[in-house]
Amino acid sequence: MEERPETELISIPATPRVSTPEALTPSGQRSPRPASKEAKSSNAWTPTSLISPRFLSPIGTPMKRVLINMKGYLEDVGHLTKLNPQDAWLPITESRNGNAHYAAFHNLNAGVGFQALVLPVAFAYLGWSWGILSLTIAYVWQLYTLWILVQLHEAVPGKRYNRYVELAQAAFGERLGVWLALFPTVYLSAGTATALILIGGETMKLFFQIVCGPTCTSNPLTTVEWYLVFTSLSIVLSQLPNLNSIAGLSLIGAVTAITYSTMVWVLSVSQKRPSSISYEPLSLPSSSSSAFLVMNALGIVAFSFRGHNLALEIQATMPSTFKHPARVPMWRGAKVAYFFIAMCLFPIAIGGFWAYGNLMPSGGILGALYAFHSQDISRGILALTFLLVVFNCLSSFQIYSMPAFDSFEAGYTSRTNRPCSIWVRSGFRVFYGFISFFIGVALPFLSSLAGLLGGLTLPVTFAYPCFMWVLIKQPTKYSFNWYFNWILGWLGVGFSLAFSIGGIWSMVNDGLKLKFFNSN
Repeated sequence: MEERPETELISIPATPRVSTPEALTPSGQRSPRPASKEAKSSNAWTPTSLISPRFLSPIGTPMKRVLINMKGYLEDVGHLTKLNPQDAWLPITESRNGNAHYAAFHNLNAGVGFQALVLPVAFAYLGWSWGILSLTIAYVWQLYTLWILVQLHEAVPGKRYNRYVELAQAAFGERLGVWLALFPTVYLSAGTATALILIGGETMKLFFQIVCGPTCTSNPLTTVEWYLVFTSLSIVLSQLPNLNSIAGLSLIGAVTAITYSTMVWVLSVSQKRPSSISYEPLSLPSSSSSAFLVMNALGIVAFSFRGHNLALEIQATMPSTFKHPARVPMWRGAKVAYFFIAMCLFPIAIGGFWAYGNLMPSGGILGALYAFHSQDISRGILALTFLLVVFNCLSSFQIYSMPAFDSFEAGYTSRTNRPCSIWVRSGFRVFYGFISFFIGVALPFLSSLAGLLGGLTLPVTFAYPCFMWVLIKQPTKYSFNWYFNWILGWLGVGFSLAFSIGGIWSMVNDGLKLKFFNSN
């Protein structure tokens, strides 16, 4: 892969507190670099330590003023970062006005959502002990690797790794980095979009049935037609130009996810449990088939912690200076986000399995709530819960599709050397939306798809960051840090292979069941 041309954009301002000029992006948004606040004095050495009033006291006033101005600018810009002109044309880096609040919204929207609804399915195959243990280990593991990605975003002074693939290239090499990271990150974006179409369309169908009521005489849409309605709404919302422009949608997605997650498990545990409920893990007659089921369940747990393929992209939307690096607000927002993520995932998994046990349908706790308690809960509450799920899926579709939009536009701009027009940008997004729709129609197995997605993309979350830390930071060989990250990385690779096999087996098994029932 050829490197994009880089230019160094540095100019000396006339006064010490003038910030860099605003850049007008193709979407019409301005991205000013905020002026830095006066910092407290520090004894730590920085590249501008020698340019200080005490050091400059013997120098004449005009020269002193120029050098002090230079010091203020260097501290404001920081790192003498080499900027890629093409970044101003792409959705991820077009706007650099992000902050800790945006980071919290985006991480919550990416980290919690429909995948939480499938977690009780994994518990039905794992049981209480292994289910809770695997969920806890996965949560701590992915939180550590998220911290690694936040730290590595500016691991090299003067360089920002704005995308996951860029960091992989820096760690593994230009070609190997692309081969290792491009497929799972694109697959995670496209696979998540496909799964969102499945759960969003199904939920819209259930919402219509609840609102219409049992005596409804209208001719309802088929499931595929509901998929198409959801896809069309997602495409309309996807016309927002860049990652910062969807911060409002991410806020809506975060609020709705927290709300409906709480409502779903509270409603489930507050109702009478089915009489035939059992907490024994589901198994098949053959030990090999049971092992595949367990691996698919662990893949579902891994998929519930997706979002690391967006961490660097979210951090890239923030301004970064020498004194105020982007990793500080990013980690602050991520910690808040993952606190609420834990408050959503653990109660749904534990409460859902307690309420339905191994009677949990493959679609997850939302389907169980409708199947077992649609007559016990008021239609208004059920309708509100399903509507919140639809809003969350529409919001999550935008943030998970943004890397794919960025890849499409990067290919176009690198060939034409000009930004995408509105029509080209819209065309890419319409094409992507309907491709995801067709994949969803062809593979309508949500729980199996979740297991396969978790297996194939597990290295992005659990393995690659550990390898990247060792290769870029280069801790002391044979130290605890060195061993710890290598072991975690290779465990992640091994789990990825096992979970992928379990997901493929589950999808094939579900396909054979569907073919058998249709033939009869």
